[in-house]
Amino acid sequence: MNKHTLVYSLALCLLACMLMGCSATRKLKKADAKYENGAYYAAVEEYKKAKKKLRPSQKPIRAEVNYKIGECYRHIANWPKATRAYNQAIKDKYADPMVYLNSAQCLHAQGNYPAAINHYTLYLESDAKNELALQGLESAQKSAELAIYRQRYTVRLAPVFNSRSNSDFGLHFMGSDTSTVVFTTNRSMLKKKNSKSYFSQVTGSTHFNLYTTKKNKSNKWDKPAAMEGNFNTTGDEGALCFSADGKTMYFTRCAGGSRAAEILKSERSGGEWKEPVPQQLFVDSTITVAHPALSISGDTLFFVSDAPKGFGGKDIWMAMKLRDGKWGIPENLGSAVNTSGDEMFPTIGPKGVLYFSSNGHLGYGGLDIYKAKRDTAGNWHIENLTQPFNSSADDFSIVFDADKDAGYFSSSRGQKRAVDKIYRFQKTEQVYVLKGRVVDERGRALPDAIVKIVGNDGTNLKQPTKRDGSFMVKLNKNTNYVMLGTCRGFLNSSANVSTVGLEESQEFQRTFKLPSVNKSIKMDHIYYEFAKWNLTKESEEELNGLVKLMKDNPHITIEISAHTDSVGSDQSNMILSQKRAQSVVNYLIKAGIEADRLTPVGYGESKPVVVDAETAKEYKWLKVGDVLTPEFIEELEADEQQIANQMNRRTEFRVLRTTYNLY
Repeated sequence: MNKHTLVYSLALCLLACMLMGCSATRKLKKADAKYENGAYYAAVEEYKKAKKKLRPSQKPIRAEVNYKIGECYRHIANWPKATRAYNQAIKDKYADPMVYLNSAQCLHAQGNYPAAINHYTLYLESDAKNELALQGLESAQKSAELAIYRQRYTVRLAPVFNSRSNSDFGLHFMGSDTSTVVFTTNRSMLKKKNSKSYFSQVTGSTHFNLYTTKKNKSNKWDKPAAMEGNFNTTGDEGALCFSADGKTMYFTRCAGGSRAAEILKSERSGGEWKEPVPQQLFVDSTITVAHPALSISGDTLFFVSDAPKGFGGKDIWMAMKLRDGKWGIPENLGSAVNTSGDEMFPTIGPKGVLYFSSNGHLGYGGLDIYKAKRDTAGNWHIENLTQPFNSSADDFSIVFDADKDAGYFSSSRGQKRAVDKIYRFQKTEQVYVLKGRVVDERGRALPDAIVKIVGNDGTNLKQPTKRDGSFMVKLNKNTNYVMLGTCRGFLNSSANVSTVGLEESQEFQRTFKLPSVNKSIKMDHIYYEFAKWNLTKESEEELNGLVKLMKDNPHITIEISAHTDSVGSDQSNMILSQKRAQSVVNYLIKAGIEADRLTPVGYGESKPVVVDAETAKEYKWLKVGDVLTPEFIEELEADEQQIANQMNRRTEFRVLRTTYNLY
């Protein structure tokens, strides 16, 4: 290559770089203009184009572009894309620590609490007193604790109001008429014949419009349709409210696809809605106002604005209606309600209670729904609605049915794309169920048993068991119950259940074990000190069970019998067994059982065990009818002999009479 060719090539490269730099600069200016105007989706597209024109050496500019892309996605609540852009900006060493705070908020909204904690902490290194970061850090750190709290409501998607892949939110009843609703959606809508859908530069989707539907004669919701009247435009129509009589409507409009918003009012006359009229709330009409909520009396309008002298982000304000019908000077609701984050979507619930959403109070991430009550001194008290209303995603715009235990709210939970959906919530009925079985002393089902149930609310019923001995009964709330399992030929057994003070549904399990009246019953867990008659501590549970049985069956008398193995002399075994039987009787008397209902008998080794079917099933080396005499045991293996002797060492009881104190 000659000298002139080399110089010419270098000049061309330099010119190309200069042109590329100029092109990138122009695109960045264009992107910045759209960003400043709130056209976030359009700005993203321009930033992406500009980024392609940047040279590798322009890393600081690339970092800033990635940060602004993240900001655009954050503003339109596309948390995953925002997070990726912030991470790239951090990788490119973006200098402003705000990248960590905004990234933390997006991670928080995705439920990635550990990563959110890390980024909140990194941001606080540069701004240790930032309230939004401190509140976010505390919320993320308490995520496990917050997950414990859950209200007694079920939440499910409301299919009739939701489109397949678009956003649907902000459902409101038309005043006190809960059979007609209006909501916001960006589903495609042909406004005129052969017209095209309009796309928002803010979100990149079709513009938001107002849709409505009502219940038909079958009490089912009809298919939603665009609201008739001069509501839907080429801009965005959104958050709305109605007066109690349903004749006045306030709604939000963002004209021209920018972030500038205003509140309009329309009145209904003769079934038709009049031309919407903008509402003057601030002297400076360029101040953004949105998300109206009207008090039940209609004399107070709550709304959202980023007006000066707020607490940061978007705040909730209120204005009182004057005699001439105009709105008075707006008043900020104060620091109890508003934070350095965003407070949005106010609604008025039952009894005039204010509900709103915020990402600045202690919560689960994203926007959470809060309840605000004002005391007699005018102070606001804030309460997070907890789960299932709130999640790590955005949750907002709650409204209540007439019965106040059901309604709708909006949420972006569980959505792969940055869309919102309308959910139905309903208070779960408190259900208390008693389930159980009635069995004999060996655990075999008693299909002919009866469970008697008496409650202090007047309940008095008899519940028969099924073939497998099972039963099920629905219980009433705030009631104490006494139950008695009974069956012919068996002793009774009692139990208690209480639903008093329970806030959640619950299932109770009770098994009634009824000993036979006609045979001796072995007590499996009666233990004595070695070669003595002193009862051990481990025997108390079984003995207390026998005390309960005697009290459940006040008309029986029983024989307490103690038995030994064949080790030792007949006489010593007889004395030992008698003393052991007496020890059990003494325990029962001390527990309040009448002495004349108890007969202690020591049988020594004179009544060896006769093997029954259950014992033969457990020990394969025994068969039904085997008698564990000394001669029989001597023929067994050494370990089998120990087991057989242990079987003979037992304490039993049997019923002698069932008419004690009856005559």
